[in-house]
Amino acid sequence: MSKSVISSDKAPAAIGTYSQAIKAGNTVYLSGQIPLDPKTMELVQGFEEQTVQVFENLKAVIEAAGGSFQDVVKLNIFLTDLSHFAKVNEVMGRYFQQPYPARAAIGVAALPRGALVEMDGILVID
Repeated sequence: MSKSVISSDKAPAAIGTYSQAIKAGNTVYLSGQIPLDPKTMELVQGFEEQTVQVFENLKAVIEAAGGSFQDVVKLNIFLTDLSHFAKVNEVMGRYFQQPYPARAAIGVAALPRGALVEMDGILVID
């Protein structure tokens, strides 16, 4: 099986020992994205703004892999405050159409750089 690194300069550069995504066969494994502006590498402010930035960062990596949000089969959402769940659903509706991917929303104590939301996922590209 072939394995390749996927990266985009339209998403934040990796800030650790990981790749933005890895493609193995026709499956792409997306690393977690937090709401960093890829130009400044600074955290955007406000929960809705952070959620939008995470989706935009994911979109950049997904497109670099040759896919779209319709190719996402699994999405994991990590929230420091689960009361934001309804807002995540609303913002997610701007990016996804039915059939929606399988999804988990997980409450966590903290995220890197003080982010309020992080997401990772898996896509399959035909």
